[in-house]
Amino acid sequence: MKKISFSQFVSDRAFMKKTLFIALPLMIQQLISVCVNLVDNLMVGWLGDAAIASVAAVNRFYMIAMFATNGLASAGGVFIAQFYGAKEAQKMKESFRTILTGACIIMVVFSILGLSASGQILRFFTDDPMVIEDGIRYIRIAAWSFVPAAVTMSSYNAMRAIGETKIPLRCSVTSVLINACLNYILMFGKLGMPRLELRGAALATLIARIIEMVLVLAALKKREFAFKTKVSHVFHISGDILKHVIVRAAPLMMNEILWTAGNAMLFKFYSTRGAVVMSGYSIATTVGDLFFTLFGGMAAATTVLVAQPLGANRLDEARRNGYRLVGFSVFLALFIGILMNLSRGLVPLLYSQISADSRYIATTYLLIQSFMFWNYMATTEFFFILRAGGDTKNTLIMDSFFMWLVNIPVVAAVTYFTDWNFIWMYLAGQATDLLKLMFSFHLFRKEQWLVNLTVMQNKSAPQKLS
Repeated sequence: MKKISFSQFVSDRAFMKKTLFIALPLMIQQLISVCVNLVDNLMVGWLGDAAIASVAAVNRFYMIAMFATNGLASAGGVFIAQFYGAKEAQKMKESFRTILTGACIIMVVFSILGLSASGQILRFFTDDPMVIEDGIRYIRIAAWSFVPAAVTMSSYNAMRAIGETKIPLRCSVTSVLINACLNYILMFGKLGMPRLELRGAALATLIARIIEMVLVLAALKKREFAFKTKVSHVFHISGDILKHVIVRAAPLMMNEILWTAGNAMLFKFYSTRGAVVMSGYSIATTVGDLFFTLFGGMAAATTVLVAQPLGANRLDEARRNGYRLVGFSVFLALFIGILMNLSRGLVPLLYSQISADSRYIATTYLLIQSFMFWNYMATTEFFFILRAGGDTKNTLIMDSFFMWLVNIPVVAAVTYFTDWNFIWMYLAGQATDLLKLMFSFHLFRKEQWLVNLTVMQNKSAPQKLS
């Protein structure tokens, strides 16, 4: 393990500019999406605490499906980025076919579960009959939107892997704006439409995701992307590509499923303190997402600035970029954490129709997150860098294994063996993230992520930097 100096984490102006050039389009895309989701959350909030809690519970289930799909798409995106750096177009196509078909399979399974076991899914999170009833109405429509989401997610990951961020931005912004407009029309019966309330929100989501998928497919048809494939060739995947993508993707997919399932479990623990806690937690998550858009931007930047040089066998450049990305991301996180703290004042203004207890819970959660934001970013950037080099086994260990072996047992013990309120429950869980930071830094320092995956076809081990 080599000695590390502070100067390795310092970026020059050119590097910071290049990083922001890659990261900002995705951050803007996600920021717009989050803003619209915030509006959606406000509209659902007008229906009461039970409605907002039910949508939050359904979204926890969807997040498991989405993150599992994203795990596969992200792993495939790493291969696409490295093959792009190595200028191997055919292998890019096969990598894209792998993530597209795999993502659709995953989402079909979760769609069937959402449609056939909606009651059981809602009862896992809560025993409140009103929340369960509202949630069932919502999920039985929203579940049909899962497969269109898989197609767009796979395509977005492939585009970002080669540095194309504008098309995902345009398509996503169009989709979320349509979603917001349809929410208002269908939920509250405007422009002559019937008042559908939560069913209207679910229907708006379904229509918006179908439109987004059509826009993405149209862009793929119009533009010449190196990874683009014919529909008739979707299943034309060589054994070597399928094997290596799946081998790298399996730990990442497992990590995403375990991590999201872990978050769902934490949500279940918090829900033991009542529907107002579920409501407040959902509000804090929605407002907090305005600031977590930094993570998506840094993920895109890391794929381009680390994975592409690795694929081109410029290992020293990839190493330098990795260290500088850590330093720059933490610098940005310190500034954004201050903004998150200030955002707490928005909650009473935006959610005046929600109970005072829910608003208090939301502002308290945001206060804690704002102080921990730099920690979240540092740990996540280590994750992105390890993933860019295909070191998915260690990403699994540092993320999900840590959550299930440390974080969840701590919160579970506080939940069922103490009478601590929701604030102390949350603080107990957040304290474990300091341990996670130290462990993640150790894995990063080992530099097992400095690997060129594109040499796998040469009957030799992937090339590493000595």
